[in-house]
Amino acid sequence: MNRCDEFCHAAMQDTDTSEPAAPGENTRVAQLLASASLFAGLTPAEIAPFARGARETSVAKGDILFHRGDACTGFHLILSGQIKLAFISAEGNEKVVEILSRGQSFGEAVMFMDKPYVVMAQALTDCSLLHIAKQVVFDEMGRDPIFCRKIIAGLSRRLHQLMSDVESYSLRSGRDRIIGYLLREEGLGSDDDVLTTGPVSIRLPTSKGIIASRLNLTQEHFSRILHELIESGLIQVQGRNIHVPDLGRLRATLS
Repeated sequence: MNRCDEFCHAAMQDTDTSEPAAPGENTRVAQLLASASLFAGLTPAEIAPFARGARETSVAKGDILFHRGDACTGFHLILSGQIKLAFISAEGNEKVVEILSRGQSFGEAVMFMDKPYVVMAQALTDCSLLHIAKQVVFDEMGRDPIFCRKIIAGLSRRLHQLMSDVESYSLRSGRDRIIGYLLREEGLGSDDDVLTTGPVSIRLPTSKGIIASRLNLTQEHFSRILHELIESGLIQVQGRNIHVPDLGRLRATLS
């Protein structure tokens, strides 16, 4: 059994029947869980029960956490590193759905649907994760209606982002998609009212090929648009570092 198979096998064994962790360990895990958007707004006392069903694990760069069709036994919170969610066609072509990093979680929607995974998940870097067993989440949802509403709110935010992505892929040019992505990396959505100008430097979180797939662009089209932005004096590129001489000017070019 290789490292990936061992990880998947361990995840499928997760239940809430394991020996309870030491009090200090539960406190540490609860503090880690507090960084997940799913638990935003919950008090430490409300988060504490989930620590019983959480298991911390490490995965190496390139490891597959799960494939499409695998059973979902809970959801994951990223403590460090980056995870890629993607569709893989029968011919082996890949479409990146999301690139996730520290503090983000994944797998909640499929967990609540009690369905197998519809995408694959792969570590883009060495990662540290928390896996939270679904039975613990279900138990708390049955006990606390307020927690249920917070769960629904979190999933609704994910759905809103998905709709924004579909709109971008369908109606916006490749140039606008890339500029919008750079603005989001800088912490400014294209519809943000804050007028920010001046120079900024942006470190792309992963390879240009993966980002191109995330934006529904071919790598060649992505590179061509970057070259056009360079020629226009809007950006300067050094490897994965993007320097923007004037963020306000770049933002003004959005159609």
